[in-house]
Amino acid sequence: MMMRFTIEERHLTDMEGKPVSREDAVSFHVFDADSVDDVMSSYVVQRAAEVIGDVLKFPGFQAVATVRKPGGVFTLQITPSSQSSLR
Repeated sequence: MMMRFTIEERHLTDMEGKPVSREDAVSFHVFDADSVDDVMSSYVVQRAAEVIGDVLKFPGFQAVATVRKPGGVFTLQITPSSQSSLR
């Protein structure tokens, strides 16, 4: 069953490893997927990202991950945003 997930993306460091502390360092993205794994796969492809380390999964279709993208390193918090997709 497709679910709607929200990813909170927090910009941690730039490509030089310097911390990012801007107000716009947090953004939100919505994905429809069957699982947290599917959300991560879609995100990685769409955002040209590389997962760093493990994806930590929690009960209730929640997860936390760290990724590297062309703009730096980001942490992701994945949570379901509704019972099902709006499709």
